[in-house]
Amino acid sequence: MGLTLEDFSVSTTPRDVVRRQYLASAAGDLDALRATLAPDVEWTEMAGFPLAGTYRTPEGVTSGVMEILGRDWAAWTAHDDSYVVDGENVVVLARYTATNKATGKAINVRVAHHFIVRGGLIVRFEQFVDTAKVAEAAHAD
Repeated sequence: MGLTLEDFSVSTTPRDVVRRQYLASAAGDLDALRATLAPDVEWTEMAGFPLAGTYRTPEGVTSGVMEILGRDWAAWTAHDDSYVVDGENVVVLARYTATNKATGKAINVRVAHHFIVRGGLIVRFEQFVDTAKVAEAAHAD
């Protein structure tokens, strides 16, 4: 039977919270994305990634990561393919696709995301990605 859309929108299971985050990101709905994040969230973009570092607060994540990705990349999308859930830990195997606006170069790279969800909110995120492929697309020849 599964969840209805209404059930999904209020579900606080770690997988559903993370899935809502991906859906909000794909729709460009930063308010909905912020609603999935804890007030003291720690969001870490991998060293070597163009936005490397740790961002805190829902506003810090959306302004420091999501808005910049939207500014610099056309059609930036994280395609969430597979979920592995162990309690509050959610690992998502995904793929980034986008085209860099400055260079016109496209990416299609595998990525793994590790989320920790507590009390129905994402409290920690860590990204693992082939940063060389992303950097290659962001730099002109």
